[in-house]
Amino acid sequence: MTTKTYSVPGISCGHCVMTIERELKYVDGLQSVKADKDSRAVRVEVESDDVLAAVEAMLAEIGYPAA
Repeated sequence: MTTKTYSVPGISCGHCVMTIERELKYVDGLQSVKADKDSRAVRVEVESDDVLAAVEAMLAEIGYPAA
């Protein structure tokens, strides 16, 4: 399992957090996701490094690209 934390400057409120956590759950191979509005970060645990590209693509697709 791999853990990665992304800086996501677009997170500004609880709705952003809820959207990110809800949408990332659709990424195959994602084990857990935790978004935080105070640090503007998203922490994910994935089955393998291959899943990270899909996480990054989904973040961009939903309007919260990683910095």
